[in-house]
Amino acid sequence: MEVKKTYPKILLLIFSSSIFFIILYYILFYYTKQVENQVYTNSKAQFTNEVTKLVVLDSKPISVAINNDSNWDEYVNFITSKDTIWYNESIANEIEIYNVDYLGTYDANQNFVIHTATSKIKTIDFISKQAILDLNKSGLSKFYMKIPEGIIEVSGAAIHPSDDSKKNKTKAFGYFFVVRLLDANFLKNLEKLTNSRIQFIDSNAKNSTGKHHIYSTFDLKDNNNKVIAKLLFERKFDVYFENTIDILYIIMVAFIINLLINVFYTRKLVYHPLELVATVLETGSKKAIKHLKSTSGEFSYIGNLFEENNIQKLELVKAKLKAEESDRLKSSFLANLSHEIRTPMNAINGFTDLLLHTNLTDAERLEYLNVIDKSGRNLVSIIDDLIEMSKIDSNQITPNYTSINLESCINELFETIKVTIPKSKAIDFFIIENKNPAAYTIIVDEIKLKQIIINLVTNAIKFTNTGYVSFGYEINKKNNEIVFVIQDSGLGIDEINQKHIFERFKRVDGDASINEGGLGLGLAISKAYVEMMGGKIFLKSKVNKGSVFSFSIPLKLDNAQMISVQPIKVKDNFISKENGVILIAEDDNINFLLFQKIMQSKNYTIIRAINGQEAVDFCLSNSSVDLVLMDIKMPKMNGFEALEIIKAIRPELIVIAQTAYASVEDEEKILKAGFHGYLTKPINREKLFEVIENVFRNKK
Repeated sequence: MEVKKTYPKILLLIFSSSIFFIILYYILFYYTKQVENQVYTNSKAQFTNEVTKLVVLDSKPISVAINNDSNWDEYVNFITSKDTIWYNESIANEIEIYNVDYLGTYDANQNFVIHTATSKIKTIDFISKQAILDLNKSGLSKFYMKIPEGIIEVSGAAIHPSDDSKKNKTKAFGYFFVVRLLDANFLKNLEKLTNSRIQFIDSNAKNSTGKHHIYSTFDLKDNNNKVIAKLLFERKFDVYFENTIDILYIIMVAFIINLLINVFYTRKLVYHPLELVATVLETGSKKAIKHLKSTSGEFSYIGNLFEENNIQKLELVKAKLKAEESDRLKSSFLANLSHEIRTPMNAINGFTDLLLHTNLTDAERLEYLNVIDKSGRNLVSIIDDLIEMSKIDSNQITPNYTSINLESCINELFETIKVTIPKSKAIDFFIIENKNPAAYTIIVDEIKLKQIIINLVTNAIKFTNTGYVSFGYEINKKNNEIVFVIQDSGLGIDEINQKHIFERFKRVDGDASINEGGLGLGLAISKAYVEMMGGKIFLKSKVNKGSVFSFSIPLKLDNAQMISVQPIKVKDNFISKENGVILIAEDDNINFLLFQKIMQSKNYTIIRAINGQEAVDFCLSNSSVDLVLMDIKMPKMNGFEALEIIKAIRPELIVIAQTAYASVEDEEKILKAGFHGYLTKPINREKLFEVIENVFRNKK
C-alpha cells in the first residue's frame, strides 16, 4: 500500500502562498536592472559623442590656420626661391602660434624642402609619398602616425596661390604639414577639456566596461584609414543603482529566511512527530520513541504510550530470542563436538579393540594403553575447550575482578608449569626479570589471567624442543596498561598462518602440529579472555627463530594495599597414614568403581552414598568420616544442597567437589559455595592422592 505523504502537501501550501511575492520581486528586480542598463547605455553614448566633438574641436584651430597659410602667394614663391630668411620670419616662428611640435614643407615633386621642430621631435623627414599625393585630391588632410618619438597628429595642406582658396584651380606648388606629438602634456590638456582620464590602448583592445565608470574610445587612423592606436576615455559614472539592488537582495534574503524558518518549524512541530509515529508503528524503534517523547504537546504523550507498549513487546521478543538462541547454541555445540571428538575416540576404540581381541606382548600392551590414556586426555581437553568457547559465544562469561599480588601470581605459575615440562625437552625455562614490579596489588580477573598465561606458555613449550621459554610482564604507565610477554626459541610461525592463528579451530599446518594434536581453540579462548578484560593480543614470529606472544590489559592498581612477594610453598615429604574414613558421594556405579580401584592400594576406609540425601545422613550419623568426595550432580539432592546442610551441622568436615563440570565459572561457583577443593572428571590419580594427603596432613 502506497502511503501518501503529508509533508509535501504542507510544503506546497507554503510555497504556493509565496509565489505572488516571488513574481512581484522578480518584476521589480527586472525593471530596476533594465533602467540601470538604459541609463548606463545613454550615458555612454552621450560621453562618446562629447569626446568625439571635443577631440575635433581641439584640432580645429590648427586646420583653420594651416588652410590660411597654404593659400599665401609668398609661400608659393618660397617653394621656388627657398628663401630661408622669409621662411624663418614668416613660417618658422608660427610653431608657437600653432602650439605644435613640427612644421614641414615639401615641393611639388614631394621632395623635402625645410622643417622647423621643437626639441620633442628629432626626426626630420617622415611624411610618406602617399600622404603627400592624397593632398592633390583633398587639399586638406588630417591623420595620425607613429614615429620614433611616439604617436603624432598630422595636419596637411596643399600650397596654392591666394586666388585659389578652394585649391582646385591650379596644381599644388608644394605641401605644408603641421605635426603635434600626442605626449603626456597633450593628454593632460585633453583630460581637462573632456573631464576624463585618458590613456593609449592597442588598436585591437576591446572596449572596457564597469559599473562606476563609463568608457569611450577614439580611433587614431593613418592616411590609409587604418587604426594604429586608440585613445581610451574614462569618466566616473555617478548614477548608482547598487543601493536599490542591495535592498532588493535584502528583501529576498529575508523572505527566504522566513520561508526556511516556516519550513523548519513545520517539519519540527508537525511533520517530524508524525514521521516518528509512523516509524514507531512500522518498526517499533526505541530511538524514534525517545525522540517522540522529547517533543511537546500531544506527541510527547503519544511517545509515552508507545514506550509502555514497546516494553511489553520487548519482553516477549527477549523470551523468544532466548529460546531460539538456546536452540542455536545447542545445535552449534553438538555439531562441533561431533566433529572434533572423532579423532581421539577413534584411537581409544581402535586400541581398546586391539587389547581385547589381539595377543599382545607386554610392551605392546603398555604402548597401546599409553595411546588410550593420551587420547582420553586429549578428548577431555577438547570437550573443555568446546564448552568454554560455547560459553564465550553465548556471552555467558563475564570478568570477575579481584585484587591480586601480581608478582606472587607469576611465581606461582612458574612453579606450576615448570614441573609439567617433559624431561625429553632441553629447555631453559625462566621468568623475565622486571626491574619495576607492581608496587600495589592489581585489580584483574585472576583465573582468566592465569588461563591466558598457561595457554600461551604451554603452547610455547609444546613447540620448543631446545632453547628457551620465558615469560614475564612490565607496567606501561604512559599507556596505563600491563604488558605480558611470552617468548620462545621454537619452531616459529610463518606469515600466512599468523593471520589466522587466533581464529577458532585453526592450527598451524605441519608435522609438529599433527604430532602434538589439539583442537586449535586455546589461542582463540585466550584472545577472547584478553578482549573481555579490555586488552589486545599480539604475535611476532619467524620460522625456526621462535615466537613472541604479548598481550596487554588495562592497569588498575589497588592503591590501598602494597604487595610483597610471597614464596611458593613446596610440598614436603609427608607420608600418609592411610587410615582415614572417606565418604564418596557418587550415583554412577562405574565412577565409584574407578574410585575403588584407584584407592585399593591405600588403606583408606571407603563409604559410598548414591545420592545427596544419603551423603547428608552418613555425615550426620557417622562422626568418623574424615573427608567427603561430593559429586555435584546427583538425584534427590545435588552436591550444593548437601554441602549447605553438612556445613550447618559439621562445619569442620572437609568436603571436596568431584564433578564433570569443568569450566572456569564452574570452579568459581564451587569454591564460592564453600567446598574445600575441586576435582574434575575424569579423575587424575596423582591429583586425587595429593588432595587426600593434604587433608590428612592438616588433620595431623
